[in-house]
Amino acid sequence: MSLGSRLSGVLADTRPLAEPHFRRLWTAQIITVIGAQLTVVAVPAQIYADTGSSAYVGLTGVFGLVPLVIFGLYGGALADHLDRRTLLMVSTCGLIATSALFWLQSAVGSTNVWLLLCLFAVQQAFFAVNQPTRSAVLPKLFPAHLLPAANSLSMTVVQFGAIAGPLVAGILIPITGYTWMYLIDTCTLFATLYAVVLLPGMPVEGAQQGAPGLRSVWEGIAYLRDKPVLLMSFVVDLIAMIFGMPRALFPEIAHLSFHGPKDGGIAFALLYAAIPAGAVVGGVFSGWISRVERQGRVVLWCIAVWGLGIVGFGLSVAVADRVGFTGVMLGLGLLFMVVAGAGDVASAAIRSAMLQSAADDNVRGRLQGVFTVVVAGGPRIADVVHGGAAAVVGTAAATTGGGGLVLVGIALCALLVPSFVRYRVGRPSSAV
Repeated sequence: MSLGSRLSGVLADTRPLAEPHFRRLWTAQIITVIGAQLTVVAVPAQIYADTGSSAYVGLTGVFGLVPLVIFGLYGGALADHLDRRTLLMVSTCGLIATSALFWLQSAVGSTNVWLLLCLFAVQQAFFAVNQPTRSAVLPKLFPAHLLPAANSLSMTVVQFGAIAGPLVAGILIPITGYTWMYLIDTCTLFATLYAVVLLPGMPVEGAQQGAPGLRSVWEGIAYLRDKPVLLMSFVVDLIAMIFGMPRALFPEIAHLSFHGPKDGGIAFALLYAAIPAGAVVGGVFSGWISRVERQGRVVLWCIAVWGLGIVGFGLSVAVADRVGFTGVMLGLGLLFMVVAGAGDVASAAIRSAMLQSAADDNVRGRLQGVFTVVVAGGPRIADVVHGGAAAVVGTAAATTGGGGLVLVGIALCALLVPSFVRYRVGRPSSAV
């Protein structure tokens, strides 16, 4: 076997890019994800600059999470009733409008923190409608065996933005101010709008007539009662994130364990970048994902890699606290988190494909809405859990113990719901 053939089996599966609609959406995502991250960084930075208060900055969590939960669930219901192309157009235009309003308030020199927070909430509401709709579109474009590759390509771009966006914003904000950050975000979103406009009409198969209400949202959640495999795809992610995401401890770990400055520094930045960096590496070398048939089992193994990576990071912090070797332990801890990030992106890509392929078309939007809420809500719950645990047992024990609980949790899931372990999909022998 030639080197090229071996690499093609290891590197990311790019076959989904042969589909022109997905290729345009993916290319547009490369452009827009950087702009979106500029706004993600600029909003809390502007709030802190205007108020000098971290408490006001902390309110972005509330103003962001509440609309994300409400409109993530209701947006999924809309995606199961309306033409999904139309809904993507409306929600993308909403994102453009809110980014333009961010630009306008900064351009006129506004220092009203409540205006910023309300704009942020509206933006998150449009995002919460857009995201499940976008995910529900993919099964219309691909057969089931290409969905893991398509999801992996999309998630790799998002994680790349999570690294590059903050770095670019950190360099540009002192030079250009916040106004240009918002303007760049506004302009880049037109690339996504262009890709969405070119999509064909995407009516929902078996969609119910009339506007969806709370009953429709509940029916989507109730659909999971008879689908233990799909339900477990959410449960295992919550286990991984709630117990295994120690990001709330990064400032203290960077300062006290790795002797960085109290207000940030290199160690602080590297800790935040390590997991997204691992996700990018995992995405680049994700060619194997398309060949996975036993998806349930592989998801559990990927989450085990995540848990072990977090345990390794926690032990690195413990050694730094007790023995020293700060530089070595920081490097080792970052390596463990890179490994964890690679396991996480593989798990997310496969779980998303399971939802897209195993669910009926007229409920896919609502399930993707639940997926959006779980993915966004789990880490926020983790911030509270890890912060409280660290106050009692310290950062190293909280991190290491959390990773260990991930391993225990997925082992229990495997024992209690064997159908998840047995879940598999067929792979065509001549997949193209």
